[in-house]
Amino acid sequence: MADLAFLWHMHQPDYRHPDSGEFLLPWVFLHAIKDYTDMAAHLERHPSIRCTVNFVPVLLDQIEDYTEQFTSRKWRDPLLRIASQADPDQLTADDRGWLLDMGFRCHEPTMLEPFAPYRRLRDLASHLRNHDGHGLSYLSGTFYGDLATWYLLAWSGESLRRGGQVIPDLMAKGDNFSAAERQALLDELGAALSGLIPRYRALADSGQIELSCTPASHPLAPLLLDFHSAREALPDCPLPAAPEYPGGRSRLAEHIAAAQASHSRRFGRPASGLWPAEGALSTAVLKQIAEAGFAWTASSHGVLKHSAGNEARTTTPWLVPEDTPGNLTLFFRNERLSDLIGFEYAKWHGRDAAQHFMTELKSIHLQNADNLIPVFLDGENAWEYYPYNGWYFFTDLYGALEKNQAIRTVTLSEAAVAHHGRSPRLPKLIAGSWVYGTLSTWIGHPDKNRAWEMLCELKQCADRALDSGRLSPAESAEVRRRLANCESSDWFWWLGDYNSPQSVASFDSLFRENLKALYRLLHLPHSASLDHPISKGGGEPESGGTMRRAN
Repeated sequence: MADLAFLWHMHQPDYRHPDSGEFLLPWVFLHAIKDYTDMAAHLERHPSIRCTVNFVPVLLDQIEDYTEQFTSRKWRDPLLRIASQADPDQLTADDRGWLLDMGFRCHEPTMLEPFAPYRRLRDLASHLRNHDGHGLSYLSGTFYGDLATWYLLAWSGESLRRGGQVIPDLMAKGDNFSAAERQALLDELGAALSGLIPRYRALADSGQIELSCTPASHPLAPLLLDFHSAREALPDCPLPAAPEYPGGRSRLAEHIAAAQASHSRRFGRPASGLWPAEGALSTAVLKQIAEAGFAWTASSHGVLKHSAGNEARTTTPWLVPEDTPGNLTLFFRNERLSDLIGFEYAKWHGRDAAQHFMTELKSIHLQNADNLIPVFLDGENAWEYYPYNGWYFFTDLYGALEKNQAIRTVTLSEAAVAHHGRSPRLPKLIAGSWVYGTLSTWIGHPDKNRAWEMLCELKQCADRALDSGRLSPAESAEVRRRLANCESSDWFWWLGDYNSPQSVASFDSLFRENLKALYRLLHLPHSASLDHPISKGGGEPESGGTMRRAN
């Protein structure tokens, strides 16, 4: 019997302003009500499907922040503040501008075009903008109240649309939503959000899923330890002027320890497995993961091919190189199957996609009945491109897997035990990630390298302050917390000339705000360069909250 091991990776960076705590972008909330709710619902509807779900602590922090907002009704997200406004005619000019900018950001073919009232709002705003924009001042509070409502409705998951009454009622009504109706919608969404972490814990407690973790703020671990690791897969990769990130080993250890503490607090036990941010591994990172006591970690087939040759297969777990301590098991994702789900099947009818996937699984099973099939991808970014947020695809896929006697679904911890006797040993590990098997998405471009240099300069200042003894214990803890956010891989991902200019500008600005806030905390002036964008441009705009990553 072949074993199919899904890993669904859930991650969003910290979108909160480092000083005010206000959410500058709403993507955590929107993915929570659409994707995290639906992914839990698919599993609850199909209790014999087993898988691994990976949560990054910085995402869980923000989910809990939103839960507190719904409890206190002290809104730190402009979207929720606008939607809760009893009289939208009283909205400030800033809130109106924010909603006009954000309120149509979605994948339009599946999330806007199917809804005539939402299209009407879009077309009206576009018409006024095309007439030099002055006509926007004539838009009434009703327009803004309806736009906030439709943005929330468009991002609501299928499980919420099918399992409640408020959302389908409002979608059927279409427009002129009252304050009471908007409040009812917020109540329903707030209840869904507050139930998320308990739902996944219950699935884990039942044994249906395994919950794994990622270092706390999603740092690109190989580069935190050694910039030169980028040249293992790309020998000509340009590097930052700074020779290294100061104290990277201790910083990664702190991220890993914080991840385990988060996991134990929220889910009742430490994680057995660790998915490194972006599947990025190096020999030094592998050793730190093993020293931290994890049983397994994982990366991509691209890294495996660079490390063990083009013939190396993902159909078994691998033993780590001889010089790695402990009994760490290493998995490498099947890139073809993972990318079919992530990028291709959204264009197919759900039943056809599920049948095609099952045919691919059968082919691998026929090669060897004991094969392992590791399918790892984001559990949040692909579904907006699917009709009905992938509802029918998952219904047909999980349903077919439940009936198939030749393929069983397993968690990665189960796979590590079941396939241990078949595991070859990795001769060496060439540093890379699940994007092209290299680290080029986070280093090498002039903008990315400049961001690293800025972070290195700040880290040296932070180290001197922490070593000086002039900071109180509380101040030292806050410095480390903010430093962790500055070390997130996402800032470096977005910089460059191939991403949406809108997204590049947002992430560029938030990265610099985090750096400046830490300088203020250290009572130090920041360089004037932090007041100016790092990136000078971007590629074609992307819809939605995050780019459809190459995973």
